Amino acid sequence: MLVLVAPGQGAQTPGFLTPWLAVPGFADRLTWWSAVAGLDLVHYGTEADAETIKDTAIAQPLLVAAGLGGALALFPDPAEAFRAVGAAGGHSVGEITAAAAAGVITAEAAMVFVRERGRLMAQAAAVTPTGMTAVLGGEPDVVLAKIAEHHLVPANNNGAGQIVAAGTLEQLASFAADPPAAARLRALSVAGAFHTEHMAPAVEHLAVLAKGVTTGDPGTRLVSNADGAVVHDGREVLRRLVAQVSNPVRWDLCQETFAELGVTGVLELPPAGTLTGLAKRALKGVETFALKTPDDLDAAREFVAKHAEPADAGAGADPADAAPSWRLVIAPHGGTVRRGEFAAGAVLQPNTTVATVVARRDTHEITVQHEGEILEWLVEDGDPVAPGQPLLRVHPTGSLV
Repeated sequence: MLVLVAPGQGAQTPGFLTPWLAVPGFADRLTWWSAVAGLDLVHYGTEADAETIKDTAIAQPLLVAAGLGGALALFPDPAEAFRAVGAAGGHSVGEITAAAAAGVITAEAAMVFVRERGRLMAQAAAVTPTGMTAVLGGEPDVVLAKIAEHHLVPANNNGAGQIVAAGTLEQLASFAADPPAAARLRALSVAGAFHTEHMAPAVEHLAVLAKGVTTGDPGTRLVSNADGAVVHDGREVLRRLVAQVSNPVRWDLCQETFAELGVTGVLELPPAGTLTGLAKRALKGVETFALKTPDDLDAAREFVAKHAEPADAGAGADPADAAPSWRLVIAPHGGTVRRGEFAAGAVLQPNTTVATVVARRDTHEITVQHEGEILEWLVEDGDPVAPGQPLLRVHPTGSLV
């Protein structure tokens, strides 16, 4: 099974988009997205220096544009991507790239959203001197305990022995003087404590803007930064994109979900390298491909063909999944399903819990997002289920907005 991933802030390097401008249509799209974002992305991706593109308000739109441009170069027809890609995910701002690539929001909506996200996060970071420090190695429980001891937040848990602590500069200085045993610390060159409560003002503004964004359900399994869940409802994806700004990124759980789904190949969109590096350490035996330049496209297409799901598999393989006459309710995590007391014909109100999935660590409630009538259950009580597996079909009887 093929998983498509998009990197987060810090993956950009000076001039990394220069070779991509020779790809037919890439420069035109980048020029259009520049107009949408109100930034000269061509300049920032080809001529600007490292210090300039480190700016949060510039880096984030630049990364989303690069990822979407790379995805369209690899898959000119999105329907082709939905047939080939078994799951998708993105790290931090890369989750916006993944959501747009999966059809949840348009590329234009993604560029407006990320423009405002970067701008608002930069403003929030300017309020209090904050930062982030990568913790490499050490026992995870010991590292997390030491982070908590210094009143910091594990803003990124990337798995493979990599956790990022975030908080005030004073807290980080105290942490540096008293590090976890057997761990190395590396201060990150970022503007603030992303994915912590320090970003709360940005979340408030983004939540208001998100109300006007039109969404669709993802065309493939979309794995969430929040908890590694497979999310099938477009509005829920957007809600999570907003909340993610002030909440930790659990890439470790995303990778666990990829493994549970049976991933055989991970392909990272440009600027690639960071997430394939993590996958090599956390997903043993899984092949990886970093799409860095257009020279990699032919090999990338071969990689896709090798790992693509069969035509009758995957969350996006059945065109009926997108039919307006009914919707699927899926399992966000793998485990054992426990059905609620609802039979076919029952009318469900929004946010009704219809089942639970008992996983290794937690029990997850499954709720319907919209009013609807149960057409049929697709599982029996006690069945084992995989992440993204359909549980029941529901006929909408109310508004889907």
